[in-house]
Amino acid sequence: MKLDFHRNIETPEYMEVDFTPINIQDSLEKTRQDLEIAYAGFNNAVEIDLIDSYIYEINSLQKRYKHLTEMAALEPVAETKDLYQHSPIRALVSHVFG
Repeated sequence: MKLDFHRNIETPEYMEVDFTPINIQDSLEKTRQDLEIAYAGFNNAVEIDLIDSYIYEINSLQKRYKHLTEMAALEPVAETKDLYQHSPIRALVSHVFG
């Protein structure tokens, strides 16, 4: 373990990296969540430099989201037996709140 002098905490010398493949739908969901976080940060920022950084981050995430939606449109639709893989309530909540 290394000692991080800036934060006074111990950090691991190496990090495990997860190389499991990520599908487009998971990437879209993560990008959508990151956009919500960036918008919330922008709405609460008061310093000029911080506002600028949120603007760049939002623009970047919007371009990523657009690219992923274009890729998803080209991907063939998988046939599934059940429309919802989770409980009906969870499906309804995700449908209503996206």
